[in-house]
Amino acid sequence: MSKPENWYEIEDINKIDSPALLIYLDRVKENIETLKSMIDHPSRLRPHIKTHKAKEAVQLCLEAGILKFKCATIAEAEVLGICAAPDVLLAYQPTGPKLERFLTLIKKYPSSKFSCLVDNLESARHISETALASNLVIPVFMDINVGQNRTGIKPGKEAIDLYKVGTSLKGIEMMGLHAYDGHVHESDLEERTRICEEAFAPVEKMKITLIEEGYQAPVIVVGGSPSFPIHAKRKEVECSPGTFIYWDKGYLDLFPDQHFLPAALVLARVISLPGESTLCLDLGHKSIAAENGLARRVFFINAPELVFISQSEEHLVVDAGIGHPWKIGDVLYGMPIHICPTCALYDTAAIIEQGVLTTTWEIIGRNRKINI
Repeated sequence: MSKPENWYEIEDINKIDSPALLIYLDRVKENIETLKSMIDHPSRLRPHIKTHKAKEAVQLCLEAGILKFKCATIAEAEVLGICAAPDVLLAYQPTGPKLERFLTLIKKYPSSKFSCLVDNLESARHISETALASNLVIPVFMDINVGQNRTGIKPGKEAIDLYKVGTSLKGIEMMGLHAYDGHVHESDLEERTRICEEAFAPVEKMKITLIEEGYQAPVIVVGGSPSFPIHAKRKEVECSPGTFIYWDKGYLDLFPDQHFLPAALVLARVISLPGESTLCLDLGHKSIAAENGLARRVFFINAPELVFISQSEEHLVVDAGIGHPWKIGDVLYGMPIHICPTCALYDTAAIIEQGVLTTTWEIIGRNRKINI
């Protein structure tokens, strides 16, 4: 077993080719328990599976008493359907062929209750008409723009009017409001709380208005990992963090108030020594999320001194300094800065327990299509 300070070391490392995605199962389980400890009841948890995209991770959540989930693609929704997850919110407004696929999904996996988002009347009517043609009624959450300015309708009279019209459409059932505050990333918890509260206030006001006008209290699905500790204190909302399950270097640095453990790493090896102080590693764009600048893509736990020089599709060139000890074949354990898109680069993950490889998980939800 690895010592606590070297928790990432794998005894049978030569069984794993590189680059590879490594998932440390004991840490994943601990992160799920940490999540549950931060809220009054697991019924208010609706974790997003965009981070892990794996059936086995869904099953761990189900076994922990988490029965509601969120996802962003039809494939991710199908992962949840395969697992018979009771309650699945597709946090997306399906249009065109995606709507047809969503209806097929609903029919194929009757053990799961599927819902989706809507933010405009045209889409609401189209979803309603399409559902009615298939003898279905689709649960719908109105997508509220609370500051990310990506999708959603701004809270206020127009949104309330849309909600009211939605309740009159026979092919959909208005369930509530969805408000993702992905723009809230302040490291300081007090400042993050202030901004989060300002963003959420109009949503709460909408809820009160709807109730006062005789409508059933809308279910509110809100937040991600950064704002989870804030929303978890509200007694009548569902919280939808995602990154918590694996965590990453980006959130580890930004949010010291959250005590999740990094549970997913990438494995790399030295494959060439092109210069007196340089190493070439087998960790290219295809193996680590590359949306950030070169210096902010991966952190090597056992080689923090490395300075990144360049990266291409299959290679990462780094400077290790004159007189470095690195040799061809040496192993590096990298903590992704952003784990979610990193997971999507791998079709399987090596599962590590007590310092040894025990099995693999298929990252099935990375696919654009599974069956539907």
